Amino acid sequence: MQAKKISVLGSTGSIGSQALDVAAAFPERLEIVALAAGHNLEKLAAQAKIYRPRLLAIADPQDVPQLRALLGELHCEIMAGREGLLAVATSPVQLVLSALVGIAGLEPTLAALEAGKDVALANKESLVAGGQLVLEAKKRAGGRLLPVDSEHSALFQCLLGREAQVEKLVLTASGGPFRDAEPEALAEITASDALDHPNWQMGAKVSVDSATMMNKGLEVIEAHWLFGIPYRQIEVVVHPQSIVHSLVRLVDGGILAQMAVADMRLPIAYALSYPDRWPGVVRQLDLTQTPLTFQKPNPRLFPALAVARDAALAGGGAPVVLNGANEAAVAAFLAGKLSYLGICSVVEETINRLASPRADSLDEVLALDKQARLTAAEFIANRSER
Repeated sequence: MQAKKISVLGSTGSIGSQALDVAAAFPERLEIVALAAGHNLEKLAAQAKIYRPRLLAIADPQDVPQLRALLGELHCEIMAGREGLLAVATSPVQLVLSALVGIAGLEPTLAALEAGKDVALANKESLVAGGQLVLEAKKRAGGRLLPVDSEHSALFQCLLGREAQVEKLVLTASGGPFRDAEPEALAEITASDALDHPNWQMGAKVSVDSATMMNKGLEVIEAHWLFGIPYRQIEVVVHPQSIVHSLVRLVDGGILAQMAVADMRLPIAYALSYPDRWPGVVRQLDLTQTPLTFQKPNPRLFPALAVARDAALAGGGAPVVLNGANEAAVAAFLAGKLSYLGICSVVEETINRLASPRADSLDEVLALDKQARLTAAEFIANRSER
């Protein structure tokens, strides 16, 4: 069997690193051709020495000499900035793992699809901000879009051609570290509190989104674009054990669920191996030691879920504003410049200020995203001055 050639956008992040772990477990089946990262040069150099890609891309051109020094005797092409990202996205591979965080993942995801690549998508913001653009690019060039988020991978596995039989898609949420908190206690939450996720090991931004449950709001939008299901047929339930990764309610009353231990290597491996399944990726689930409970999200604990759904229903550029404002607000919270409760408030204020402009091209999406960040920054600054 010839190894599948892949490139990884965001190789030093949580998803990218775990994807390389999967590749290391199946060296005869996966060949790493290109890696793109931001500023973590030491980790990227270490990855390059293990996987020996032909191309590396980093964010800042000024870091190229340092990266080359870290690589030592290993020779590979190094590119930087937007040009580097697009080169990795369009490199001669069969599959591109898009694991960049935030709106930065949209343009290289589009480039990969326009080049006819299959895309394993771990960058939900690409679909939140540019869902229509992503689907059009996929349709034009014929590549496949394979979800990596555990919830969407679960839905993808349960559906497999059953879209016409669906009554509802049910996204499960762990509830994060504050699922049992008193609403009054949210005012005292710190960044370290929000990063202490009980079930998953994730990057900082994703961990905060899980705590606020903004991630579920973004995932509702992502599911709409991935599976063509109306928003009214997509719901969210809190499932603290993170064993059932999502469910599909069928029109005849049946329910299909995908279950596994909470380990992102499983959905990553499924996207990289699709349509095959490879053994030994994660440990087997012990059903005799697996209690399952479900509950409705508490709107007083998770107001971001309603804010995101309202933006989804408004359509147009509202999801772009939602995403950009949330990225700005989360960054401010992690930097100690905004309270935990301020995250959702700033997002809602930004959406209300910018209403629902259209965003029908990549340039319009990126311009609106910039406007949303600037507006959110204004609200954040006003709060800090009070």
